[in-house]
Amino acid sequence: MRFIDTSNIKGDLFGGITAGVVALPLALAFGIQAFGGVDDPSAASVGALAGLVGATMLGFFASMFGGTPSQISGPTGPMTVITASLISGIWASQQSMSAVLISMSLAGLFCGLFQILFGVIKIGKYVRYIPYPVLSGFMSGIGVIIILQQLYPLVGLKSPVLVLDMVTQLPERISGGISLMALALGLGTIAVIYLFPLLTKKVPSTLAALVAVTVVSLLIGFPEYLTIGDIPSGLPKPVLAGLDLQGLDWGKLLEASIVPGLTLAGLGSIDTLLTSVVADNITKTRHDSNRELVGQGIGNMLAGVFGGIAGAGATMRTVVNVKSGGRSQLSGMVHSVMLLAVLLGLGGLVKYVPLSVLAGILISVGIGIIDFKGFKDLLRIPRADSFVLISVFLLTVFVDLLTAVGIGMVIACVLFMKRASDLVEGGYSSQEMTNLDAESPWDHEDLVPDTVAHKIYIQRLNGPIFFGTITGFQQVMGNVPSDAKIVIIRMKRVSFMDQSGLYAMETAIKDIQANGAKVLMTMIQPQPLYMLQTMNVIPALVPEHLTFSTFEECTSYLRGTLKE
Repeated sequence: MRFIDTSNIKGDLFGGITAGVVALPLALAFGIQAFGGVDDPSAASVGALAGLVGATMLGFFASMFGGTPSQISGPTGPMTVITASLISGIWASQQSMSAVLISMSLAGLFCGLFQILFGVIKIGKYVRYIPYPVLSGFMSGIGVIIILQQLYPLVGLKSPVLVLDMVTQLPERISGGISLMALALGLGTIAVIYLFPLLTKKVPSTLAALVAVTVVSLLIGFPEYLTIGDIPSGLPKPVLAGLDLQGLDWGKLLEASIVPGLTLAGLGSIDTLLTSVVADNITKTRHDSNRELVGQGIGNMLAGVFGGIAGAGATMRTVVNVKSGGRSQLSGMVHSVMLLAVLLGLGGLVKYVPLSVLAGILISVGIGIIDFKGFKDLLRIPRADSFVLISVFLLTVFVDLLTAVGIGMVIACVLFMKRASDLVEGGYSSQEMTNLDAESPWDHEDLVPDTVAHKIYIQRLNGPIFFGTITGFQQVMGNVPSDAKIVIIRMKRVSFMDQSGLYAMETAIKDIQANGAKVLMTMIQPQPLYMLQTMNVIPALVPEHLTFSTFEECTSYLRGTLKE
């Protein structure tokens, strides 16, 4: 545990409170989604409680022991999809709420143990080697699953368990009758979420939608059986307290929870560390990935013990926290205390929230998870990257998440080795080789006019930019001074760039230009040049006249355009 930083108390308090407000409707929605496959009248209220407990326990202890000071943790879409699959399978086989809660608890415990193990053996650094197409297809698949599942409660129906059933049964179930009132409230929720920020961004739109549409439902007399229902209040209790343990097959429950626990640990670690990178980019700090995994493990273990669903670092809530002033682990702990207050006394108000309102919130979350940029660029990125993205997407939706990531990684690595081999064996044309050998890599930097040299920063890049080197590339580009007026990126030694590298380069250029600097690029090799032009980085971000075949041409341009 780190010493709690109290140097930014005001910012941390405000950030934590704001993050807690944003987290409340999401914790309720994800909890209910996790229990969507349980055909029991108490499923919604039990799910809502599990979501709140998970957000409270994980959020507090992951902040206390983790390695990303400003990160907010709690239930997330990807983690909830796995938990929902586990719960629906246990319910289908045993028809027992006790068995469901125990299996969920065991999965959380295993998840936490595996994450602590990941942190101890320092596996966190390997997350950087996941290619962008794998992440894109994976996250988009999860977004589609969330949307498909929530189409049913959006119209007042119970969702099937399997994704294929969600697709094939939808027309029949809808023709059997829907609640138009539930549909109107759900669509109203989505409308408020997207339109409310046009009025003000000081109040989270999800919270505004939750409160406003719930009040409308009370005024129009919305049926109680389509709401969350009563949520037990008080401090979280161990999951085994008060459960009927008679007749449970503990061996089967234990066996059924290990693989989901490992899947939760792997996915939660990826989700968390990606959010940590986002937090680093905003706060200009560096997280401790292995400590973060240990903190997440402790939080998920305790969430499991007390009957909460497992979670991970939550990107949206983390960004809200940072933008609101949160910088230390205190902000994450304050966020959890806010949710604990709901458990202690405000549950009586939450029970009136319609399930279709939460469905509307989750549909907006699902839309936000889908990587529309990746799909939009499918025809412009290399076919190998497109193949990986589509394969992982389909496997995620119709098979399972762990298989999707595993197969996606294997395909991506094989295709990368093939492309690297082609570069080595095929080489370049004689004319291209002559151009590339016209100068040594870093020659002629002495030609920069002395009178303007203080305005110029030269960034030298060594080696290919692909999914395995992205972290190092981001660190190198992060060294560019914010007061530089001109940044020259020397590209001679960059022989290859994949989709991950392309997006990283695009982001780096935009960050440099956001600081008011002009970006110039020299000696771009054929494959990276093709990628940059195909994706319109050249000329949309870097005009053609600011790219040069030699550094001498670049310095000549500088002499002609800058006053000496």
